[in-house]
Amino acid sequence: MNDISKIINKLDPQEAAAQTAAALKQLLPLLGEEGRARFIMELIGESGTDKISSMVHL
Repeated sequence: MNDISKIINKLDPQEAAAQTAAALKQLLPLLGEEGRARFIMELIGESGTDKISSMVHL
């Protein structure tokens, strides 16, 4: 288990979600459009070749 997972597992679910959202607000702009799309596809577990991938535009 990595360090981020260890920290998240110590928080209650609402706090973990809030902290994750705050961190992602800083990270996602640094990734660029392709990086954000790839992250979202990994998050939801889709292949990137279906309808959902064409709808993801951050």
